[in-house]
Amino acid sequence: MAKYGIRADKKLYPIHPEIYGNFSEHLGRCIYEGIYVGEDSPIPNVNGMRTDVVEALKKLSLPVLRWPGGCFADEYHWKDGIGEKATRKKMVNTHWGGVVEDNSFGTHEFMELCRQVGCKAYINGNVGSGTVQEMAEWIEYMTFDGVSPMAELRARNGHPEPWKVDFFGVGNENWGCGGNMRPEYYADVYRRYQTYVRNFGKERIYKIACGAGTSMETPNYEWTETLMKNAGRYMNGLSLHYYTVPGDWKDKTSATGFDEDLYYITLYRSLFMDELVTRHGTVMDRYDPEKRVGMIVDEWGTWYDVEPGTNPGFLYQQNTMRDAMVAGTTLNIFNKHADRVRMANIAQTVNVLQAVILTDGAQMILTPTYHVFEMYKVHQGATLLDSCLETDRISQHAIPQLQESASMDDQGRIHATICNLSATESAPVELTIQCAKVQVAEAVILTGNMDDHNTFENGTAVEPAPFTGIQTQVAGENTLASFTLPACSVARITFQ
Repeated sequence: MAKYGIRADKKLYPIHPEIYGNFSEHLGRCIYEGIYVGEDSPIPNVNGMRTDVVEALKKLSLPVLRWPGGCFADEYHWKDGIGEKATRKKMVNTHWGGVVEDNSFGTHEFMELCRQVGCKAYINGNVGSGTVQEMAEWIEYMTFDGVSPMAELRARNGHPEPWKVDFFGVGNENWGCGGNMRPEYYADVYRRYQTYVRNFGKERIYKIACGAGTSMETPNYEWTETLMKNAGRYMNGLSLHYYTVPGDWKDKTSATGFDEDLYYITLYRSLFMDELVTRHGTVMDRYDPEKRVGMIVDEWGTWYDVEPGTNPGFLYQQNTMRDAMVAGTTLNIFNKHADRVRMANIAQTVNVLQAVILTDGAQMILTPTYHVFEMYKVHQGATLLDSCLETDRISQHAIPQLQESASMDDQGRIHATICNLSATESAPVELTIQCAKVQVAEAVILTGNMDDHNTFENGTAVEPAPFTGIQTQVAGENTLASFTLPACSVARITFQ
C-alpha cells in the first residue's frame, strides 16, 4: 500500500503557467500542414491557421508557444518572412529534410497564431548566422510603437500596432547547431546581442540565454556554470535541453512495438530530468541565490526513430501511453521545481517528436500526451503544495512505481496528479490531506496498455475517463482517501 501525503497548510511556490508551454519549429509538418495550411486551403482555417488545431490548443489553455526553432532559428532571417507571400525569399531548410522553405509563415503569421490561441509569444533570435543589427531591427519591427523605419515597415505590411513579445531567446543550441561555440565565447556573444534586445515603452521582454544541451551521459553542468558566472546578470532566463532517447542517437528504437524492458528504460531515462533540474539549479543558486533567473526547459520530450516510410528529417513519430507516462512524470517534476523552473516547452506541438497533435490532410487526432496536458492544466497558476510519497521501486532500473505533485488554486481547490509507472501492476494508495476537510470534486484518469495509441482510423482509443472508486472520509482536520491506480496510468483528482 503506497502512502501519499499532501500538506494543504504548506504552500510553497507559484506554478508558472508557462511550464505547460509548447514548441513549434519549421521542421517537417509541424508548421506547414500541421498548424498552417494557407488561406486558400479547403481545410477549415482562419487566416491560414487550421481551425481544428487552434481549437485544440485553446482547450489546453496553452500558455506560451516557442518559434521558429530550434536549429532552424539560427539560420532564419526574419525579413525573408514578411511582405507579400508571392515575393518572399525561398530557402533550403538544411537542418530538417533539405526541403524548400517558402517563408509563407513568418512573423505576422506567428503573431496571428498566438492571437487566435490566446497564448504568449516566445521568439528565438538568430545568433548563429545573424547579425546584431538584424536582431535589433526585428525587435523594433515587432514592438516599437512610434515613428521608425521598422515600425513603418510593419505598418506597410498591414499591422500598424506593435505586438507584445513576452519572451525572446538570444540564440539556440549555440554549443552545436547554433554555431559550435565554447561557453566562454557564447557568454560574451550573448552579452553583446542582448544589449540590443531593447524594451520599447512599458513592456519588458524576458531575455533568455542559450543554456546547456544535456544527456544522462553528458549533463554539461560546466556550460551553466560559465554562463551564470559571465553573463548571469544580463539574463532573465537560462535554457536547458533534454531529450529522452531510450536507445542511442544512431539507433533510437521505434515509437511503437517496444517491449516491457524498453518501456522501463524510457521511464528511467526520462526521470533523469529531476536530477538535471536539481543540479543545474544548484549551479544557478551559487550565482543567483534569490532565483531571479528562471530555468527555461524549452526543449524536452521523447525522441524515437521516425515512422516507417516517412522523411527521416521530419522527425514524425507515433505517441503511446508510454509517452503519456513521460509527460505526466516530467510535468510533476517541473511542478516540484517551480521555484526555479519558469517555463518549459515540449518538443513539438504537431507532427514532430512527442507531439500533442497529429494531422493527416484534413484529419486530426489528439495524442495521449495531449490528454495529459489537458488533465494537468489545472496546475497552471496554482500554488505548489508540500507533498510526499512512499512507494515501491520497480523494474531492474529501480524506478518508483508512483510519482506525483499537488497544488492549490486560487479558489482553494486541491489538485493531485499521480502516475503509476508499472506496466502490469495496479497500485493501492492511501492519501492523507492534512489540514483540509474536503471531498472529491472531479477525478479523471488516462490508462491503457503501454503501447496503446490513437490512430487516424481510431482517434479515441486512448482518452481520459472518469476515475471512480475513490473513498474519502474526514478525520479531525484531515481528509483520508483511498483508491487503486491501474497499471500504466495518469490520474488527476480535484478536491474541494
